[in-house]
Amino acid sequence: MQEYRILFLEDEEMIREVLAEYLKIAGYQVTQVGDGQKALETLQQETFDFAILDIMVPGITGLEVLEYISIHHPELPVVMLTALGDEQTQVEAFNRYADDYIIKPVSPIILLKRVETILRRGHHLASSQDRGTSKQQTGLQIDELAFRALYNERDLELTLSEFLILQVLLQHPKQVFSRNQLIDHVFGTDYICSDRVIDTHVKNLRKKLPINCIQTVIGVGYRYEVVN
Repeated sequence: MQEYRILFLEDEEMIREVLAEYLKIAGYQVTQVGDGQKALETLQQETFDFAILDIMVPGITGLEVLEYISIHHPELPVVMLTALGDEQTQVEAFNRYADDYIIKPVSPIILLKRVETILRRGHHLASSQDRGTSKQQTGLQIDELAFRALYNERDLELTLSEFLILQVLLQHPKQVFSRNQLIDHVFGTDYICSDRVIDTHVKNLRKKLPINCIQTVIGVGYRYEVVN
């Protein structure tokens, strides 16, 4: 079994130690850092499979570390783990391509499940490249096992949240989904966040899609429909 390496940025030592211990028990190799500068230095010296970042840490913030990762290690999945639950910060994190955003306090089990889900996506992506498991629809291919989308054989490099939004819309063409329905599909029914988070994901998704296929239904939500 592969031992995934996780970079864990958290300045509160007790929280860091407790959550890191749960991650280690689950089989992950965890490198702990307490400030943003150390996180950047560690990213420059070592390789990781995953990053968990607090935002309000000494010196360089977790959002700045996320920005560095999005530029220099765009393949690295990132979960933001923070006490900041305001809409603006969540939207900013997703604009910088965070894969998930978890508000503290968090159950260690929930954190483990979020990490496992995102890493499973990467595992299937690596193991199903040549299986022919994709479904063709108007030039857009969805590989459900690998959690990826392609257009004319080119990987669109979606985040997990972007993929899940596209998946549910594509599976039900022309059906309108409210933002709350999309939140439930992407994050689960127990997740509380502003519906603007969905708008941010859709905005980023539209930038990556080469066709105009996600339509806004004013006052309701979104639907999948290709418009020339």
